[in-house]
Amino acid sequence: MAKAKLGRPTDQRQAMLRNLATDLIVHERIETTESKAKALRSVVEKLITLGKRGDLHARRQAASVIRNAKADEEESQSALQKLFSDIAPRFEDRQGGYTRILKLGERKGDGAKTVIIELVD
Repeated sequence: MAKAKLGRPTDQRQAMLRNLATDLIVHERIETTESKAKALRSVVEKLITLGKRGDLHARRQAASVIRNAKADEEESQSALQKLFSDIAPRFEDRQGGYTRILKLGERKGDGAKTVIIELVD
């Protein structure tokens, strides 16, 4: 199966997926289009697997994907710290399937299928 290009050049597509992955880690639930969510799913699953590994090399690999964004303004915890300290330990006993896609319907303006992608509990 061909990788979805989402109508963007490679650099823009990678930047968009990095931003979406960072937002999903920070907020644990975001609303987007179905095709973007399906492309995002594989990126986030790999990041959580790196978080479960937890060594320095895994942390650096994840840092190359995740934007340098604050997860919580009060706590000054970064998205990378949240991935390794909060999210990865939750999925320690789970062998994949860390995300869930819930269909919402079509967007009013352009009719795009919208979904909510979230981390499972």
